[in-house]
Amino acid sequence: MKNKILIVEDESSIRGFLKINFQRNDFIVIEASTGEEGIQKAHLEKPDIAILDVMLPGIDGFQVCENLRKSFSNIGIIMLTAKTQDMDKIMGLEFGADDYVSKPFNPLELILRVKALLRRIDNKKSEEDSNIIEYLPFKIDTYEQKVYKNDEELDLTPKEYMIMKIFLENPGKAFSRNELLNLVWGYNYVGDTKIVDVNIRRLRTKIEECSSSPKYIETVWGTGYRWKKI
Repeated sequence: MKNKILIVEDESSIRGFLKINFQRNDFIVIEASTGEEGIQKAHLEKPDIAILDVMLPGIDGFQVCENLRKSFSNIGIIMLTAKTQDMDKIMGLEFGADDYVSKPFNPLELILRVKALLRRIDNKKSEEDSNIIEYLPFKIDTYEQKVYKNDEELDLTPKEYMIMKIFLENPGKAFSRNELLNLVWGYNYVGDTKIVDVNIRRLRTKIEECSSSPKYIETVWGTGYRWKKI
């Protein structure tokens, strides 16, 4: 799958030069000559990388960078700066840019920097994906310890979170009350296994469309509970 790159540059000669070189390297190129147009096309096309000239008519490259960083956390951003303007480089990084290239530049260097940035983004995405447990319509972010249903965060207690994590990691497996008690409350817990039933009942009210007729958490009579494997 080809990567998309957005080039926001008001000088048509530079923009055209970059377009040719990136197309030769198998990129889909999106062009914009102003900051406003760049933001509009970014929201429409959702590029993987944005190359932003600092000096643009209308809003400048820093403002475009700030907008894109807030809107797209994983987009790679490279600023094109004047060779002698060190402050531009510092400001670009403060506004969320990943890298900068000074004009005039070697197109091969820019392409190599873009490819290196794409590798870093891919590695970051892989790390983020490893923290996700998904069983639609539910998703668990184990790093943040949050549970989502249809991309909306559920207000769960720590124990309810742990129960959901156990279930989604083991769909279809029947857990006895004692197993859930040991896994969630610990082997040293002194108390009645009915606390498991209480928490399951509360959890059902938060995740089920109808808690009295559960679709996801099934009761296994004589044993305990399981997550219904769809």
